[in-house]
Amino acid sequence: MSFVDTHAHLADRAFEPDRTDVLKQAQDAGVATLIEIAESPDTWDAALALAEGHPNIFVSVGIHPHHAHLAGPDVWDAIEKQFRERLTHPKVVAVGEFGLDYYRMQNTKEQQHFILHKQLELAREFQKPIVIHCREDKTITPEFQCHHDLQNVLSTYYPAQPLTLKVDAPVGVIHCFTGTWADAQFYMEHGFVLGIDGPVTYPGAKTLHDNVRRIPAERIVLETDSPYLPPQAHRGQRNEPRHIPTIAAAIATLRNTTPERIAQITTETAHALFRLKSLA
Repeated sequence: MSFVDTHAHLADRAFEPDRTDVLKQAQDAGVATLIEIAESPDTWDAALALAEGHPNIFVSVGIHPHHAHLAGPDVWDAIEKQFRERLTHPKVVAVGEFGLDYYRMQNTKEQQHFILHKQLELAREFQKPIVIHCREDKTITPEFQCHHDLQNVLSTYYPAQPLTLKVDAPVGVIHCFTGTWADAQFYMEHGFVLGIDGPVTYPGAKTLHDNVRRIPAERIVLETDSPYLPPQAHRGQRNEPRHIPTIAAAIATLRNTTPERIAQITTETAHALFRLKSLA
């Protein structure tokens, strides 16, 4: 089986002691390709250096909503110049991770929305797919509905289209999708695929389990979000790309199919999402 880990943070300091071993173990587990997510300007160059040293690693550059206070209107011009330079790098295949985070609210809604729009504009200009972050508050209130606000914005950039099992060139991925079935339908209707991570292995993730049964397999990509969100058997430990087959197996069980089938379909979708075939 061959897999793609479409969301990892391998340049993170958590991997400094043994990054080479982690990559070897991922390869041994069948993870043939990795998308390194550089979510702040101070991580962009480290991610690119990592990718330049490994032909199977590609990069997505963006500004996570947690860093919105560092990219406001007063400094955006300077950051945008750096951003544009990175987006021309041959290893950069997407913009992200960016979006909205109402869980920790490390920045105001206004700060988050500013860089959300700026990155959507860059993605459209450079014709790159996007990696979207959306995390709801613990207790969703009318003024803090992450998926609601995000969908209002995305609909202005990515019009609705007829819903099909698969899309030849997805406009992006909703990272670590944990929304409702209605949320899943919206994103699929607007050309997105959905990232499924370690939480699909958690016994209590009933809504996610139900959604994974219903979402067309062609609209799913696999993610670890390493070093975060380890599968159930590794809770409390550092997550690694080698755990992708565990996520695939959990999806296969929920869908009454085989891990081999999930590997094949999600790999094809990941290649389409990040236009990897055109880079071969």
